[in-house]
Amino acid sequence: MDQIRRKFIQNSIFLWRIRASQVNFSRNFANLSFLRENPRFQVPSLQILPARNYAKDRGGNKKDRKNATKVKPNPDFLNTYVNYDQIVGAMQKSLDTMKDEFIRNLSLRSTTGAIEQLLVKVEGDEHELQEIAVIVRKDPKTIVVNMINFPQMIPDVLQALRKSGMNLNPQQDGTTLFIPVPKVTKEHRESLAKNAKALFIKCRDAIKEIQNNAVKKLKKKEKVPIDEMHMCIAQLETVRDNFIAEAEKLLETKRVELIGTEK
Repeated sequence: MDQIRRKFIQNSIFLWRIRASQVNFSRNFANLSFLRENPRFQVPSLQILPARNYAKDRGGNKKDRKNATKVKPNPDFLNTYVNYDQIVGAMQKSLDTMKDEFIRNLSLRSTTGAIEQLLVKVEGDEHELQEIAVIVRKDPKTIVVNMINFPQMIPDVLQALRKSGMNLNPQQDGTTLFIPVPKVTKEHRESLAKNAKALFIKCRDAIKEIQNNAVKKLKKKEKVPIDEMHMCIAQLETVRDNFIAEAEKLLETKRVELIGTEK
């Protein structure tokens, strides 16, 4: 009898705990419902939008960089730290040299004037051909160079004529050189255009070297404010770029003259 009573009491306690847990769960659930319905505790919904990533242009736009605003040179400011007139004079000399070589060596037809001004290197010295020879045009197709006064220079003259870039093939007869005027062929035009590009590169590199030397001298000077040094370098770069741009225009003009079409 005692065992039955004890078993009854245990079952009653077990059922009471189950009932109590159900009541607590209902209360907690009601509280949660209250929180969900209360605007103060509501979390706004998030809207996820698709994103598109674009590749970065690490190199940038070359055209934009080329057209970027340059610092305008100020001669008075530049003369404070460098010899501006000397720098400009040296760059202009390089440009003028290219112009002269274009006129003398890059004509479509081998004119007498171009041959007269051809430089001949003899034992380290340069002489114009007209200084050491008598030059005449025998007929429209032949130019005659008489070397009777300096026959020992004939090998140097022959070498200069063949390397002139004018597509010349002189023929020697004693102290007289006969130069057939070459026909204007497509190959000849393209050869002259290549020579023009080579002369431009030579001029461009000379201008760059002048600017680089000026910058090196500037950096060796003491007590130059860093901001003014940077400004001076930027202005020298502009001077350099202006001369190179002028050389590029001359090259393009000559290229159109030789090839006949623009880029």
